[in-house]
Amino acid sequence: MRTVAVLNQKGGVGKTTVTLGLASAAAAASRRVLVIDLDPQGSSSWVLGVDAGTDAISVGDVLDGRPLADATLASSWSEHVDVVPAGDRLQDFEAGDATRLAAAFFQSRDVLDSYDAVLIDCPPSLGNLTTNALAAVRHAVIVVEPSALGLRGIGGVADAIDEVWDSHNPDLELSGVILNRVPAISSEAERRIDELRRIVGRQAIWKPSVPARVILNQAVGERRPVHSYASRASDPIDVFDKLWAKLRRTVKPA
Repeated sequence: MRTVAVLNQKGGVGKTTVTLGLASAAAAASRRVLVIDLDPQGSSSWVLGVDAGTDAISVGDVLDGRPLADATLASSWSEHVDVVPAGDRLQDFEAGDATRLAAAFFQSRDVLDSYDAVLIDCPPSLGNLTTNALAAVRHAVIVVEPSALGLRGIGGVADAIDEVWDSHNPDLELSGVILNRVPAISSEAERRIDELRRIVGRQAIWKPSVPARVILNQAVGERRPVHSYASRASDPIDVFDKLWAKLRRTVKPA
């Protein structure tokens, strides 16, 4: 119930920033969250304190049959945030069985149930790794930047979710769309947001949107949770707190 894939086939829209912002809000609320880095670039892993080239057990090993608990590491952020790092082997699984992660989750239900949410940072594609994520989770959340290029392919992402629902995971839901890097004033952004509403429906778009703020890039570069900047990041902190509350309501079992 608490598993969420954060995705878009378009790179550069800020999936990792949103995933980490939600994790930061969870930690600030003393909620436990697990971030699974399914992107071979390993950005989430690095920001959460796992350096490239480490010999830690990774999500690639999990896809190869290793227990999820063996690959789960404490992050450098907080005792409330754990991470399953990407690792060097992950690219090898861009082909093959699309249900490997689902099988790993099935065998690790006790581990997953110990978290308030499990966030999967997906690669910027609709390949086999993203399919593995969608086949394993209950909720899919799309991250979109309100620009012409940011909206390209959004229909394809929704189609991919439908295909995985039909072929592998009848419990999968498109639970929402998060707008990221929204400028304070932009007629172009407003036009793209209207276009997005026509594609996915007004109710699917979560509020509030994530504003375009330099402090978010700084937090990633300094490998820190955005909440650690306190008043310097008051606007994005407030946004991620509200988005985390929305996520909690979405994934909380009835």
